[in-house]
Amino acid sequence: MSQSAELRDFYDGYYNEAVAAKRTIAAKQSVDHLVRLGGKSLGHLLDVGAGDGAVLQEIESRRIASKLDAVEISSSGIDRVTSRRLSTLNAIRSFDGYRLPFEDKSFDTTIAIHVLEHVEHERLFLNELKRVSKRVFIEVPLEHTFRLQRSIVMGKPFGHINHYTFDRFINLLDTCGLKPVASKIFPNSLAYETFVGGKAAGSAKHVIRSTALKFAPALAPNVFVYLGAAMCDVAR
Repeated sequence: MSQSAELRDFYDGYYNEAVAAKRTIAAKQSVDHLVRLGGKSLGHLLDVGAGDGAVLQEIESRRIASKLDAVEISSSGIDRVTSRRLSTLNAIRSFDGYRLPFEDKSFDTTIAIHVLEHVEHERLFLNELKRVSKRVFIEVPLEHTFRLQRSIVMGKPFGHINHYTFDRFINLLDTCGLKPVASKIFPNSLAYETFVGGKAAGSAKHVIRSTALKFAPALAPNVFVYLGAAMCDVAR
C-alpha cells in the first residue's frame, strides 16, 4: 500500500523558502522535546518524513546521533535535505509513505515528527516504524479540542487528516506495540508563537497556554492546541 496520488501531489512541491524559517524554529522545539524524553544519545537514527531536513540539521548540530538516515515522500523535501550537505547523513531516500527500504531493526532510533497527522493508514505506518527500529519517537499536534471543527478547517491546508487528543495518541501507540516509556504534553515555544503570531500576540498566547497547562493540565488540552510527544520502546 502507498499514499494516495492526491497526497503525493500535495507534498511534492511543498518545501520551499516560504516554509523554511518556520520549520527551522519548529525543529528546534521538537528536538528539545526529543532530548527531554530521553533522546540524548540516539545512535543510528532514521527520520521518517524528514521534510526539508530541519530536524536532521538540528540533531546533527547537537551531536546526539552517530549516523543519520532519512526517507521523505516529497521530491522538494529530498532536494532541500540534500542541499544541506549534512556530514552525518548516510542517505536520503524516497519512499511511498509506508514501506521502508530497510532490514528489521536497522536503527537504534526512528523518529516521525509531525508526520502521523498526515498519514492515511496510521497503524500500517506505525507497524513499519516498529519493524525497522529498537525505539521510536513520535510527535503530533493535539488538535482534538472542543473546537474540533476549527482544527479541521485550519489544518486542512497543511494536509492534517488525523486529529488527536493525548489519550488517543498514547492509546494508538500502545496498541501498535509501541510502549511509551516517556511522554508529555508541550506548549509551543515562545520563539514559535512569536514567529507565527507576532511579538505581542505570540507572547501572550505562549503565556496563556503555558500557564493553563501548568495549573489545569487535564482541562487545558480540551481548550488549546498543544503538542504530544512520546518516546517508545518496541514491544518484543
